[in-house]
Amino acid sequence: MTEKEKLLAGEFYNSRDPELLEMYHQAKGLIQKWSKVSSQNSEEKFSLLKLLFGFIGKGVWIEGPFHCDYGKHISIGENTFINTNAVFLDCNRIDIGKNVLIGPNVQIYTATHPISATERIVQNPEPNQAPYKTKALPVRIGDNCWIGGNTIILPGITIGNNVTVAAGSLVTKDIPDNKLAMGSPAKIIRDLE
Repeated sequence: MTEKEKLLAGEFYNSRDPELLEMYHQAKGLIQKWSKVSSQNSEEKFSLLKLLFGFIGKGVWIEGPFHCDYGKHISIGENTFINTNAVFLDCNRIDIGKNVLIGPNVQIYTATHPISATERIVQNPEPNQAPYKTKALPVRIGDNCWIGGNTIILPGITIGNNVTVAAGSLVTKDIPDNKLAMGSPAKIIRDLE
């Protein structure tokens, strides 16, 4: 099993693997090019995003700066808007539905590490091996959601369709369809129509 296959399977993987580093550097290069293109040249910006992401639907708009690890593990549905300074750590899949609003400074994490330092730190790592253990769990956001600014979504979370997550929330558990959630940690406040 390759390190990329381990990564996508939610197993511990070596983040310093040459194939993964190549994907990482390619993503950073595409983001750098995208950042330099004028906001008036939406066609060229979108073309670069198509190269960066695994899938991007029509009408997606992303404000810079934008940060991700690999890009290829990100899927974004049509008419989704991602506001400034988003951080998508796509060590596993990040699937975002259509018509989603993502506020400024939203962070989506897929990577995680053992809590215990003795389990997390690799003793005497070999060359090209990360000095810590990492695994990643996918994040899914359904259609028609609004993720408020400064929200953090932790690894392995699924947010259903038609969900609103209030600004400043820390999402530590799945949120089913048609809910308003807020807080740190986020709790379901009420149903939405």
